[in-house]
Amino acid sequence: MTAKRTVARLAFWSIPVALGVMALKYYAYRLTGSVALFSDALESIVNVIAAGAAWWAIRVSHMPADEDHPHGHHKAEYFSAVLEGVLIVGAAMLILVEAWRAFQSPMPLEQPGIGLAVNGAAAIVNGAWAVLLIRVGRAARSPALEADGRHLITDVVTSFGVIAGLLGAIATGWYVLDPLLAALVALNILWQGWRVIGQSAQGLMDRAVTPEELIRIRDLISTHSSGALEVHDLKTRIAGRATFIEFHLVVDAGMSVGDAHGICDRIEDALKAEIPSVRVVIHVEPDDEAKLPPGTSAVPFA
Repeated sequence: MTAKRTVARLAFWSIPVALGVMALKYYAYRLTGSVALFSDALESIVNVIAAGAAWWAIRVSHMPADEDHPHGHHKAEYFSAVLEGVLIVGAAMLILVEAWRAFQSPMPLEQPGIGLAVNGAAAIVNGAWAVLLIRVGRAARSPALEADGRHLITDVVTSFGVIAGLLGAIATGWYVLDPLLAALVALNILWQGWRVIGQSAQGLMDRAVTPEELIRIRDLISTHSSGALEVHDLKTRIAGRATFIEFHLVVDAGMSVGDAHGICDRIEDALKAEIPSVRVVIHVEPDDEAKLPPGTSAVPFA
């Protein structure tokens, strides 16, 4: 199965998984009446909406380039990730409101054993699915899929934190811990939502590749540009799973167009073999455009 089909299939199945987890968590809340478990269930509604948005964005991002979008639709996934971040923040605010109401009149939990067990089962399902989404999202360079997985991880941590806190409330009789836990859940969700928004905004702003990836790209160009004199003005940007690379390649003014094109083909083939979904633009220049003194080591970067 291709990476494209794998990402699309996981994005689709995230929707029924999110619905199932939400149903389990809501059932746990109904069993116990716990506002902390209610907050956990409320976040799962966000998971369902976010999974649907991610599925839509991934489908759009894999559409081929067209007349209106000649560079493709890769950035669609960032819009989904930003939407998910906004929804997370909105859920956190709703939870804080419910926590304040419960804090004013804390109540003992009903059927806590069964309720916490159901919530724990939902958290385990969420955790397994989140690990899968993050692993595949990273491998396929899918921001929407990875963001969905990271959000689910925070949900898992939140769920187990709530369970541990409620066990403490049951053991001590301090039922005020229930709304306090809900408030902590909300603050954690608020922080994670802000992080998702920030990371997605960086993608929309044409963030460059990491320093480690840039060194790798420079090495590949140097290794496969025999016959050229210099490379300068190297620029990179990331748009979803695609990496865009452009630079100026200086060759001898007397070199034929065919020979210069052969060097460009070698470099492009090397980059495409090592970097998934790469787009390369090379501007060939004569030697009087060089930025380094003559006689500098072979194919240096200016």
